[in-house]
Amino acid sequence: MTHLIRRVRESDVDAVVQLVHDLAEFEKAPQECTLTAGQLRVALFGETPSVFAHVGEIDGEVAGFALWFLNFSTWRGVNGIYLEDLYVRPERRGTGLGKALLATLARECVDRGYARLEWSVLNWNPAVEFYRAMGAAPQDEWTVYRLTDEPLRALATTQS
Repeated sequence: MTHLIRRVRESDVDAVVQLVHDLAEFEKAPQECTLTAGQLRVALFGETPSVFAHVGEIDGEVAGFALWFLNFSTWRGVNGIYLEDLYVRPERRGTGLGKALLATLARECVDRGYARLEWSVLNWNPAVEFYRAMGAAPQDEWTVYRLTDEPLRALATTQS
């Protein structure tokens, strides 16, 4: 079994969309995942790409992906990578593919002078131990806040 990590190609979009939907199922929220191939294609390959991705292949089949975008550290004065999603098909876990995807993003950071590689993980996800084993440290003093749907629309109509 051989694996290869590479930048996503437009021909990979359907496979990545399926993996995103598989991830939503794993995270017990399939009804919240509405991503379409058209949306992802524009985000990755449109006139102004807003996200980037790598895929992991095993024996020529896309078996995992890492989707990410740039963030910025005002304290460090440089960009970083925010890993939106990392997913490897359950039957391909334990092959080193997930670690290889993370190592690829770490190299992106180091090669480009970025300050950090960050991501969020559900507390119950067994991958927490996988991340800790690589030296990733939880940021327990920070709480993630999110506005979506009606609260987002309501705030947008607030006059300043």
